Amino acid sequence: MTSRTARTIAHQVPLTVNGGIDRGANHRLDEAWLGAAWSHPSTRCFVVSDGRALVVDTDDGRTELVTTPSFEAPFTEAHRYFLGTDTDGVRYFALQKDTLPGRMDDDARPAGLREAGALLGPRDSELLVHAVALENWQRMHRFCSRCGERTTIAAAGHIRRCLACGAEHYPRTDPAVIMLVTDDRDRALLGRQVHWPEGRFSTLAGFVEPGESIERAVVREVFEEAGVVVDEVEYVASQPWPFPSSLMLGFMARAGSSEIRVDGEEIEEARWFSRDDLRTAIESGAVHPPAGISIAARLVELWYGKPLPVPLP
Repeated sequence: MTSRTARTIAHQVPLTVNGGIDRGANHRLDEAWLGAAWSHPSTRCFVVSDGRALVVDTDDGRTELVTTPSFEAPFTEAHRYFLGTDTDGVRYFALQKDTLPGRMDDDARPAGLREAGALLGPRDSELLVHAVALENWQRMHRFCSRCGERTTIAAAGHIRRCLACGAEHYPRTDPAVIMLVTDDRDRALLGRQVHWPEGRFSTLAGFVEPGESIERAVVREVFEEAGVVVDEVEYVASQPWPFPSSLMLGFMARAGSSEIRVDGEEIEEARWFSRDDLRTAIESGAVHPPAGISIAARLVELWYGKPLPVPLP
């Protein structure tokens, strides 16, 4: 795979396109600046709740994040997170609430990244993935991991501080590898997790362990899950995956052997597919490949050479 090919797929991975948002990390501890930014008439905000926000489908076929001026926002001073500034100088904040606000015009609908991530434009996608990641972290890390006391929010949502022991906690991101493995016949290895329905297949994936490089994680995970030995690993692209806090690191990998021995715990079934095998299986409905916003679909398409087929009627 050439570096140009890797750059091409990187631009095709949902949730990764540059939306022109300057995150402005240098402003997060400047309370005076944040207060002025929040009060500015051009500032926009939106509510995020349980990984979802309001979106609206426009008459011309686009999907947009519903934002409002800050002076129309529901009150939540503590759970107000600064997301950044766009190329027009507009500042954006996310507000974490227990429920999403209602819309009098009934045009808006609640949606998460899985539903709307691939539909939103670059700016809105970048804003929503940042907001969802912060919300997930905030909900899951309310207490100090050092002393157990409750923490407080700081740095416009990007730090939690413990007033009891002085510890500072930052949003965590868990690196995970996801890989499309091929053998010496250029067949692709796809697996089915034990809790997936019959026929659903995708690439293998797993978390990077402490003290482990991402390349070694690819080799280990493929062997643990499918019993396949990998001897070549090539990085392709990454994808933020805030469900709740992962960063998916995509790879193409070459197997040194074709023997499969699934672990039976995470992977129930794994198979080698030629391009003709996969096309026939998808068109017949026997195999449901990865789809949606996951980088898994882009990795399979990179090997397949074009968009995957759809089931025949």
